[in-house]
Amino acid sequence: MTLSLPIDPEANELLQRNALALVIALVLDQQVPMEKAFSSPYVLTQRLGRDLDAAELAGYEPQALVALFATPPALHRFPKAMAARVQEVCQALVERYDGDAALLWADVADGPELLRRVAGLPGFGKQKAQIFVALLGKRFGVTPQDWREAAGGYGDPGAYRSVADVTDADSLRRVREYKQQMKAAAKAAQG
Repeated sequence: MTLSLPIDPEANELLQRNALALVIALVLDQQVPMEKAFSSPYVLTQRLGRDLDAAELAGYEPQALVALFATPPALHRFPKAMAARVQEVCQALVERYDGDAALLWADVADGPELLRRVAGLPGFGKQKAQIFVALLGKRFGVTPQDWREAAGGYGDPGAYRSVADVTDADSLRRVREYKQQMKAAAKAAQG
């Protein structure tokens, strides 16, 4: 079980070995293509010149962090807001988990506890938290009791609903089709 996105191999490798990079990728995974969100932590490490560190990012001078996010190519289409959100998440990780993002899911008793921990991060609503639980379970072997139930439909085996289900170009296409169907259904419900 590994994460294999259609991005730079070094960016995939960073997501595999650095829990903070994975958390940051999920923070950025909104209103940009998945590939952009999940490759941006790697670009950030290049700009910093070192691996990501929650304590460093938590204490980074805010405008300097915005500059790192905004330098072309920007790490997100909303660099100021996302720099602030990443900083807030890093501050929470420092306060609650000694700056070690992997402690977010280490030693959880069950899926509901994992979901509560993830949902407790700034900017992680229920859906994003469920996607992260599914990603951890499906791609990283973090499978406490009842994790699939906590992940909701994102935890379903054989589903193609989120980044948790992307393993190749075909699965990425299927996830995108699902998202388009959901957007169309939501638009139809409003109209």
